[in-house]
Amino acid sequence: MNPRILLIYAFAFLLSGCAALGMHEPLRVSLAGVEPLEGRGMEARFAVHLRIQNHDGRPLDYDGVALDLDLRGMSFASGVSDQQGTIPRFGEAVITVPVTVPATTIIRHAFGLAAGDHTKADYHLRGHLGGQGFAIGRRFDSKGEITLSTLPPEKMP
Repeated sequence: MNPRILLIYAFAFLLSGCAALGMHEPLRVSLAGVEPLEGRGMEARFAVHLRIQNHDGRPLDYDGVALDLDLRGMSFASGVSDQQGTIPRFGEAVITVPVTVPATTIIRHAFGLAAGDHTKADYHLRGHLGGQGFAIGRRFDSKGEITLSTLPPEKMP
């Protein structure tokens, strides 16, 4: 076979493979709620509830979740979970991720609250839904606002 034709076929095959990967609608992730968990020593723990909307025409299977949460532009909490599941096509699910907040972070945020608005704060979620099998998984990055009165007073940042 002619090397040029073979090269054209190989290039077309490569392009079709790349087109099948990663052509997804972005995930929409929002903070659905925060509940206190029992902490240990010099840390606080929370159950962060994420509402994840899949705007894609294919269901999204995930295996594991990693999450970083910033409040008021400062790092606040991080956590991981090994849970598995499926978010239906054009559907949504609420996933709960336990996160840890170090004592130094609580102190830093307490000083920030003393100097500013006590009722609400901007948040920034960054994370990753792990893929199953050979799937790479999906990253997410979302911003919003949380009303601090929804957090228990003894656990407010």
